[in-house]
Amino acid sequence: MVHDYIIVGSGPSGAVMADALTRAGADCLMLEAGEARPSPAFPDNELAANSRLFWGGGMELSRDARTVLLRGKALGGGSIVNQCLLDRFDELAFSLWRQASGIAGLSLEAFEPWYRRTENRLALETLGREGWNRNAALYAEAFERCGYGCAPLRRGQSDCGGNDCVVCLGGCRRGSKQSTLMTFLPQACRQGLTIRCGCQVEALSHDRHGVTVTGYLAGRPEVWRARKVVLAAGALGTTGILLRSGLKSRLPALGEGFFCHPQWMTLALFDEIVDAHKGALQSLKSDEPRFRQAGFKLENIFAGPVAISLLAPGIGKEAARWMRDYRRMASIEVAIRDETPGRVRLAGGRLEVEKTLGDTDRARRDAGLAVVRELFGAVGAKKLHQAPLRIGLHLMGGCALGVDGARSVTAPDHRVHDHPNLLIADSACFPAAPGINPSLSIMALSGRAAAMELGQAALEPVREAAA
Repeated sequence: MVHDYIIVGSGPSGAVMADALTRAGADCLMLEAGEARPSPAFPDNELAANSRLFWGGGMELSRDARTVLLRGKALGGGSIVNQCLLDRFDELAFSLWRQASGIAGLSLEAFEPWYRRTENRLALETLGREGWNRNAALYAEAFERCGYGCAPLRRGQSDCGGNDCVVCLGGCRRGSKQSTLMTFLPQACRQGLTIRCGCQVEALSHDRHGVTVTGYLAGRPEVWRARKVVLAAGALGTTGILLRSGLKSRLPALGEGFFCHPQWMTLALFDEIVDAHKGALQSLKSDEPRFRQAGFKLENIFAGPVAISLLAPGIGKEAARWMRDYRRMASIEVAIRDETPGRVRLAGGRLEVEKTLGDTDRARRDAGLAVVRELFGAVGAKKLHQAPLRIGLHLMGGCALGVDGARSVTAPDHRVHDHPNLLIADSACFPAAPGINPSLSIMALSGRAAAMELGQAALEPVREAAA
């Protein structure tokens, strides 16, 4: 059988593309590597969530083992395991994209209708003071005392039932989080989308008549055929498929320009009980123009006991003593807008990520950590622990958008250069790190790309980036 479209991946990009294409009457097959789970069946503990909902059990590492790379593996993709914090990009983010890609039409003004269309499909809430836990209250108090701006996060949720959601990094058992499992995918299925879970796509072969996709379904070799393929498997998944397809020689920029918003948690001990694991996991964000210009943001975040134990100082009795104070811990995380691009490649048949920090990245990290120390000092923290682990949560790049086929993989119309039957609109095509949670923008980008594919939106004019 030859489908109109095969969509690889079911996260923010794949689900939006599937919804738009099936709405237009296209026959679409979606291939997802992870399992399908109804909301009540999501794991209720960290260990099970890590092993069942993340690639590599939540412990994929960069080549130098200094960065943990987190990506979802489930029907719904990354939207299942992220916090569903849905902010638009600002003009700074789009200016970085224009400079890197040479595409003049990448602007906040141009994306406004695509943001609006996406937001109209979602339940969006912000939490007032009555919804803050003690970790958030300390965060707000510290910002006020130090004269920095913070603001409520816009969260994709319909009803969190009291917002006791520290487990929402491992799915949402309440069905409140606005993951694609709860939003775009059900509508696409009603419109005729076919989904196959447990499909590991290995490679593809492109010709002028269509695309052949090879992989495994429940461990058995399978072949699928479509007129066109939408790669929506994320920065590592999408890039990996093209690398395994032997396209590096034809696409020299393939695998280059990898970013991940590197993040570091600082844990603070207080005399009083904080119980940062109760209530809303995140409700506030830094909203300070000086931080944005300096290339970092500070997140009001915490984690469950398994994750916190991995960040503990020492081992054995020292680590056990540390965990006894779990209820007295608060946390602020620094996330930087990384400028030093990494690289994704194949090594011995396996995907390998090279990701280091440049001088600018280290300066941004150090500036952010200095502010964190100032903030915790202002609210009476008794002891600070800077966790050494570097976390890469927003995986981006590897198939960058651009006008120049020598320096990019994805053309302005979201087709792979010289491969008109391959489309990419997920985070793999990001040409630079935005420094803002990318989920909403991936959905907006995919809605825009689908409209281009269906002939419902004119392509923006392009120009070469300034030298």
